[in-house]
Amino acid sequence: MTNEEKMLAGKIYNSGDPNLQEKMRRAHRLCKIYSDTFDDERAKRQALIDKLVPEHGKNTFFQGPIFFDYGINTKIGDNFYANYNLTVLDTCSVVLGNDEFFGPNITLATPLHGLLYTDRNTQVINGQETTLEYGKPLTIEDNCWLGSNVVVNGGVTIGAGSVIGSGSVITRDIPTGVLAVGNPCRVVRKLTLADQIKLKKELW
Repeated sequence: MTNEEKMLAGKIYNSGDPNLQEKMRRAHRLCKIYSDTFDDERAKRQALIDKLVPEHGKNTFFQGPIFFDYGINTKIGDNFYANYNLTVLDTCSVVLGNDEFFGPNITLATPLHGLLYTDRNTQVINGQETTLEYGKPLTIEDNCWLGSNVVVNGGVTIGAGSVIGSGSVITRDIPTGVLAVGNPCRVVRKLTLADQIKLKKELW
């Protein structure tokens, strides 16, 4: 297996692999260019999104600034909105569903490192200094809302229609249709029709 194949499969891989480094540099350049654009430069922003995250649906919007490790390992559905400072470390696959709403300062992090420092420290492989790591994919299903400053770790699935409170750190799966908050994030209660009625009354 190549290092890229190992990375996407969640196996230990050499993060200094030249092919991976070039793909990361490409993504980082696109992120920098996007982050330097203005809100009204819609055509330019769309062209950059098409290059950075080619697997996306219609109506994808990043407020910016943004940061992706690769972009090409992320898949986004229709009607996706992310506020300021979205960070996606997609060494493994990141799948985001339809009609997602992300607050500012969201981090989606698939990479993992060894718990022992001897596994994390720089190593020499084939005469090159590098580090070894692995990862786990993450999925956020349709119709989720993540409040500001939420961190989603690799290996996690957030079920459809769930709401994650601000400042939460998600380390395990969240079921569908719930309100969950905290560090580590825990389910508070099931969302019901009463929540929809309450919101409508407040708006109208």
